[in-house]
Amino acid sequence: MKHYHYIFTGSGLSALMTVYEMILSRKFKDKTILLLDEHPKKSNDRTWCFWDNSSLFDEIVSKKWGEALFVDENYLRNLNLKPNQYKMIRGLDFYNLVFDLISIHDNIHFVNQKVIGFQELENDCIVKTETESYTCHKIFNSIYDPNLVKNQSKYPLLQQHFIGWFIKSKEEVFDKNTATFMDFSVEQKGNTRFMYVLPTSSTEALLEYTLFSKDLLSKDEYDYEIQNYIKKLGITDYKIIEKEQGNIPMTCYLFWKHNTKNIMNIGSAGGWTKASTGYTFKNTIKKSKSLAQFLQTEIDFRKFHKKDKFWFYDLLFIDVLFRRNDLGSKVFSSLFKKGNPTIVFKFLDEETTFWEDLQIIWKCPKDLFVRALFERFF
Repeated sequence: MKHYHYIFTGSGLSALMTVYEMILSRKFKDKTILLLDEHPKKSNDRTWCFWDNSSLFDEIVSKKWGEALFVDENYLRNLNLKPNQYKMIRGLDFYNLVFDLISIHDNIHFVNQKVIGFQELENDCIVKTETESYTCHKIFNSIYDPNLVKNQSKYPLLQQHFIGWFIKSKEEVFDKNTATFMDFSVEQKGNTRFMYVLPTSSTEALLEYTLFSKDLLSKDEYDYEIQNYIKKLGITDYKIIEKEQGNIPMTCYLFWKHNTKNIMNIGSAGGWTKASTGYTFKNTIKKSKSLAQFLQTEIDFRKFHKKDKFWFYDLLFIDVLFRRNDLGSKVFSSLFKKGNPTIVFKFLDEETTFWEDLQIIWKCPKDLFVRALFERFF
């Protein structure tokens, strides 16, 4: 069996970002690294967006917006994002960036095989695929196991699920300088439902029908709502260029409790997704940087994760949405109608001071969150 210092089971965003940070650090040239994944990472299977005021990943950012719209049933607000910009990265562009970098490092290998199991042994770890087995010192696992959350009741699970169409229309209906961050004017049907629109020109845009809810819909329901929204925009002639779909777990479950000395869960499998929004890209950048630094001084993976105030804020938020999923638009509207967009986005990036936290929290529907707080404590 081939032996490696580190094996990544799964090579999604968290694994590739961690390897990327390990390469940039220049501290792992003497370590052998193996990435295992059943998917070859040769297609554009997803889109990531994040807000930022630096040149972070600008070489692969496909579009930037300086303004965003927030819409609900009765209200529309144009959000000036300065000093930030809202940025979009296509999955394939990110994969190509990282794999091009990996290709010039002889100590890092990618193998297109499906992982079927792994475990920690007395001195090493073993990873089994459908065709081979490998040993290593440390495992980073990003294969999400939904049963860990579903088989308990202390931490509720919502899902951010969506289908997106990238379309090209005959009519010029889009403002290429403004992204629609959340449009809650769509029928809520007892859930938290919104449209997300990312225009790349006056005739082209990615439209995603998105829910934060417990259960998924049938594919036809997503498609029907996207078609309705396209008609609402006044588009009568268009073609679909690409489609994407996703399902992101939103939970404060303590995934890191399953870490061992030599096996660490990362990405959604490790609780790296921000529970209250489902945003993953910026969170993964921060976590992977911290992990690359951690590996230079520590060997026990059980020491890596630390809970903070934002984990608790997200816990209350998920409690509220789980119990009253029909009021999600009300909660988000309370933040964006009168709040300072800069502070709101800073809060969602987990970079606010306690005083700034209070400015955000004070705008939330107090009865919902006080009840959630009371139920958590008593």
